[in-house]
Amino acid sequence: MLKNYFKIAWRNIHGHKTYAFINIFGLTLGIACALVIFAVVRYHFSFDNFHLSKDRIYRVVTELKDESTSRYALVPRPLGKAIREDFSFVGHSARLVTAPQATVSFPELSEDEKFIEETGIAFTEPGFFSIFHFPFLQGDQKAVLQQPNEVLITESIAKKYFGSTNPMGKTLRVGAAANQADYTIKGILKDFPANTDIKQEIFLSYHALANGPLESVWKGLPAGSVCYLALKEGVNELTAQEQLRSLSSKYYEGKDVDVWNFHLQPLADVHFNPDYDGVVNKSYLYTLLAIAFLLLATASVNFINLATAQAITRSKEIGVRKVLGSKPKQLFWQFISETAIIVGIATLLAITLAFLVLPAINQLLQANIPLQLLHWHSLLFLALLFLLTTLLSGFYPGLVLAGFRPIKALQGKITQKDIGGFPLRRLLVVGQFAISQILIIGTLVIANQIRYAQQTDLGFNKEAIVSLPLPESANLNKKKVLRERLASIPGVESASLNFQAPASAANGIGSLKYHNNPEEEKWNINMKFADDQYLATFGIKLLAGRNLFPADSVNEFLVNETFLKKLNISSPDEALGKKLAVNGQNSRGTIVGVVKDFYNYSLHTAKDPICIMSLTDLYGNCSVKLSGQSFTKQMAAIAEIWKETYPDFVYSYQFFDDSIAAFYETENVMLKLVQGFGLIAILIGCFGLYGLISFMALQKTKEIGVRKVLGANLLRILWIFGKEFSLLLLLAFLLAAPLAWWAMNMFLQDYAYRVPIGADIFLSAILITLLIAILTVGYRSISAALANPVDSLRNE
Repeated sequence: MLKNYFKIAWRNIHGHKTYAFINIFGLTLGIACALVIFAVVRYHFSFDNFHLSKDRIYRVVTELKDESTSRYALVPRPLGKAIREDFSFVGHSARLVTAPQATVSFPELSEDEKFIEETGIAFTEPGFFSIFHFPFLQGDQKAVLQQPNEVLITESIAKKYFGSTNPMGKTLRVGAAANQADYTIKGILKDFPANTDIKQEIFLSYHALANGPLESVWKGLPAGSVCYLALKEGVNELTAQEQLRSLSSKYYEGKDVDVWNFHLQPLADVHFNPDYDGVVNKSYLYTLLAIAFLLLATASVNFINLATAQAITRSKEIGVRKVLGSKPKQLFWQFISETAIIVGIATLLAITLAFLVLPAINQLLQANIPLQLLHWHSLLFLALLFLLTTLLSGFYPGLVLAGFRPIKALQGKITQKDIGGFPLRRLLVVGQFAISQILIIGTLVIANQIRYAQQTDLGFNKEAIVSLPLPESANLNKKKVLRERLASIPGVESASLNFQAPASAANGIGSLKYHNNPEEEKWNINMKFADDQYLATFGIKLLAGRNLFPADSVNEFLVNETFLKKLNISSPDEALGKKLAVNGQNSRGTIVGVVKDFYNYSLHTAKDPICIMSLTDLYGNCSVKLSGQSFTKQMAAIAEIWKETYPDFVYSYQFFDDSIAAFYETENVMLKLVQGFGLIAILIGCFGLYGLISFMALQKTKEIGVRKVLGANLLRILWIFGKEFSLLLLLAFLLAAPLAWWAMNMFLQDYAYRVPIGADIFLSAILITLLIAILTVGYRSISAALANPVDSLRNE
């Protein structure tokens, strides 16, 4: 019986090649997109879930509460040690301090070659490898990093630098010149899987930092650490969280007790939480899953529309089968088997297409996502996808065919009413194009927001500025020599020593006491540490007062407009000469100038009150403003001066506009994905529309012939096809517009500064959809309208 079902099914598919092609094409695209999206979503949800105690692993994070709430993945350096000593709920804990620009070398291989590893290096404590499950290939896991000057490297680093030689016991040197330190390789780690957020491949013992000045700084976040811990078995997270609150009252005073708060963030949340530098927001992944379902639904709508429209041509076949004894149930399963064959062919083609497309997706996402079709998750997903698509596509048409009355079918009197009529297919077409319009509106809104971020006045200049990370060990005089030499290059407009650029992920946070106010303010300020060339280099406008003096020993401050608004100061001149105490008594000085507001991060966050000051110990960058002319020569001259000034340190640089663009990397990726899937949805819809119009043209052949004989012109005949679909597209728009408006408002909530969703967005969406539909419907309609009426009426 089953063999007979598939034999008949194959014969029907072979006899209707055009409709079979349209269905297979649409389902292939829909299933391929679903497979790729499933691979992406599964990959992200697999991050760090391979650790043996993953449910007990947490990261301690910082929450600063003043007039607003700010959240940070870093914590003050001393917090890790305090947690270990103060609380009994901690099974293991470890601090992690990264050094992205640290220079490394292997003196036993070469005294001169130095490198900067792309993933940087990290200082950590022995408990790190008790918390996380990263297998050792060599070395004693229980003993490593217990002593000073020990280092672990991954097998990739070992092979990269030592080849087939065993690196155990060899020396890894960090830094250069007078500030270098040698570490002995005590262990080799198996390469970390791609699905972990811990990317470093060189781990040094924390002893090098244990006695540093930052180990007692409780208000230092930019130079803070990441703190991980594993709870003891049986300890409740809520209990541990409650005890953790006591840290603030023990280590802070005054208003800081309420400002500084620390929380436990589950390991499963680290990859996703945007408040704490998560890699991807879960809402984006859920959006992708929704898009996958919508694309499958769009392809299934094609199948249902074409199958029910085609049912009239199969009415006599069904009538004969019923007369010969076939039961409705058998006819239903026969059609389901036809659907299963088409879905099966589409699935095989989709798997091939997914393998071909995935490298491009990986390049876009800068990831290495595998398809892993033989994994049980993938096999289960494929099976469910096959069943869902088969039933979604074949259930209703199967019921329609099985429900035909045999006598009526044999007489050829099956009408649109018997197959559900046009209302169902109209409804499905409306749904199909509503999906397309939602994706079009989403694409336009995301593109507008990104364009707004790129074109809005940020309050500073981001073009043609290159930033050079400075060696940590470099003294101030040498940094100044570098700055002056770089500024003297022909075509270089200025150069500045600073801790960070105006818009940066690394922002200093500090308390503030203004002039004669008896108490510190309830809000914190954003601190920028920079020299007197900072304003000129970044094009920041001075509104009142003067710039900072070049002298390093003078404590002076520049503040921004938001700073004045926070203190209810109406005029910039009113603030000049007032005294400030920043971070308690650490920095005291006078306000000498007021600068125009600028964005200190991305458009996701509101502008902070900012205080620019000279703090030479923290100058970690030299920013150079180029003229934009003779660019290659200027970059070559910068590299040459660096080598002459710091011959022992690796030269590296980053353009400021690239770092600004990185703020919106996720949105750019999301835009390209939505654009791609939107085009696929439109393409599937167009093919379905073409097939439906082709069938309608066949059904209306005689009607068109009569109308042409009676004098109807081309436009009037085209209107027969166009008027109905124009109305359907309008209904689709009315359905899509409020849904898209709601979805895009949810998306834009992540931005403090956002574009409005104007009427032009919706007008563009309906015009784009209408144009595509006109082209699709028009081609087939014109063919039908130009047909010779004699041919269509010959048999009447």
